[in-house]
Amino acid sequence: MKSFRTTDTLPTASSLVRRRALRAVSLLLAGGLALTGCAADVASTSGTASPSAGSDSSSSSTAADPKTGGTSSTTTEETISSTAAAADAFLATLSDEQRETVLYDYDDATKTTSWSNFPVTFVERAGLNLADLTDEQKTAALAVLQALLSDEAYDTVSGIMGGDEYLQQNSSSTEQSLGQYYIAFFGEPSDTGAFEVQFGGHHLGINATLDGATDAITFAPTHLGVQPAVYTDDDGNEVRPFDGIYTDAFAFFDSLTGEQQAALTSGDVSMCAPGDTCDFDAGAGLTGADLTDAQRQLLLDLIANWSGMADEQTTADSRAKIEATIDDTVIAWTGETTYDMSTGDGISFSISGPNVYVAFQAQQGSAGADVEGVSTSGWGHVHTIYRDPTNDYANSVTQQAASGMGGGTGPAGGPPGGGTPPDGGPPR
Repeated sequence: MKSFRTTDTLPTASSLVRRRALRAVSLLLAGGLALTGCAADVASTSGTASPSAGSDSSSSSTAADPKTGGTSSTTTEETISSTAAAADAFLATLSDEQRETVLYDYDDATKTTSWSNFPVTFVERAGLNLADLTDEQKTAALAVLQALLSDEAYDTVSGIMGGDEYLQQNSSSTEQSLGQYYIAFFGEPSDTGAFEVQFGGHHLGINATLDGATDAITFAPTHLGVQPAVYTDDDGNEVRPFDGIYTDAFAFFDSLTGEQQAALTSGDVSMCAPGDTCDFDAGAGLTGADLTDAQRQLLLDLIANWSGMADEQTTADSRAKIEATIDDTVIAWTGETTYDMSTGDGISFSISGPNVYVAFQAQQGSAGADVEGVSTSGWGHVHTIYRDPTNDYANSVTQQAASGMGGGTGPAGGPPGGGTPPDGGPPR
């Protein structure tokens, strides 16, 4: 083992149609759709439907999963067990050489430098490229994600990957990494010990640590990105991967008084990018202590799009941890004040507290991934990062500083070492 959704106004399409469209994308991917090429830019993220604040975390039952005909986990223990089993099944399809490539020591610092919001041609990913796998192996790899993620989160991930395919087929981009995704495991998959599933490419970077010994799952850090935010799949269905995040973000914004909105927009939106050893300075903005109970729940709903990507129990546990220090959490916002993709340049916000960091930033550039009549900038191109200042990588390793194109930013928001990043880079 090595040590080492053309953009327009607020969507009117039913959620059922959207979910069917996203599942169709995932089935195409699982069926062996070529995953080659990627835009030189990180895309806007689609949020998963936020679980209810009052979800029952004590239930041990499972619900029928419409994607696979199997079951969807509701407890952390079930998720860990099913993910470990899916990982073992995937590993069983691999050659010895492939197993050596996909497996790393649990505490290998590579896990901190092998995910990014830059293309895979700029930052080398760990593990195996899905493009190099057989159809059987590719299906087994995606089954790991199905076991790990909630239905909504899997739909989001499928929508992000489908957006890559859309750009590859329709945009002018020549970036050859578009649509390439990698999977790696840090630690042997197990339902009694700790291991991490790392999955991603240019527009996606999931770092999920699962620990059967402590019955805990964390997604910190994770990058969700999307470009474009709205596209039409091969079956003519409109896909909006970040509709859940946008809906939750504006539900929170609209709940605020004029005075609260003024405080919210007075702060500086920050970005703690992959590869950055951040100090997580909250800065100025609206604090959680100034929110009503109802507004706090709306904020927690928004954060759950990143922290609550697995089962109900894991979501409830992460929500309770973040809520415990919500008074010390600072939220900053810039950009539009209405969810209307037909106008303006989108939104950016950051949420920074003792137990959570979320950055959501519209990128004012298409990075060459232009499609006529489709927005691939601003609303249509977003970077997001989720981190936990107290528990990144479940404290198994310390974040390593980026070197070269490590996904962090250099002077004046440029890439490490200066120059111009391929997609304009995430502003600080």
